[in-house]
Amino acid sequence: MKKLFLTLILGCFALVGFSQARFDVKVGMSMTNITDSEGDMKVGYTVGLGIDYPINTNWAFQSGVMFTGKGAKYGDYKLNATYLDIPLLAAFRAPIANDVNFVANAGPYLSCGIAGKDDYFTEDGLDAKRFDLGLQFGVGAEFGDILLNLTGQYGFINRYEVGDCKNVGFYITAGYRF
Repeated sequence: MKKLFLTLILGCFALVGFSQARFDVKVGMSMTNITDSEGDMKVGYTVGLGIDYPINTNWAFQSGVMFTGKGAKYGDYKLNATYLDIPLLAAFRAPIANDVNFVANAGPYLSCGIAGKDDYFTEDGLDAKRFDLGLQFGVGAEFGDILLNLTGQYGFINRYEVGDCKNVGFYITAGYRF
């Protein structure tokens, strides 16, 4: 699985060398929870680099690497984990006005847990699974090189051995495209 992540990241950067792809940086707020739990939504962060590879005037392939805080909140106790997310999205871009576009995107995402509070990923702690796969979808607006996005994620892989505990989250981000 680690080789797959590395291959995808390197493949995305290789696309840039042979295309008119553009990079972007994004930063924002994550609102995450775990399905089938009595927890509340946990507010966190998301930050990363993206790539936009135009296929034609309206369609593009979008990917990138995002560092995202995920988890849930149970009263005063918080489940905190940091994931490396790699979305693989088909994006539709429609012009609204001069230099303003509406964008909708959807596709799978791969995710790898890289850190966690209270031994989140260890057998001595919560023993959560590090790898996740799910569906990502979003809408946004491009104001020239300024990006605003609302994104959702729904994980397909159960985080723990018991229950139906999958990652679910919403993200509000702002970015700049180079």
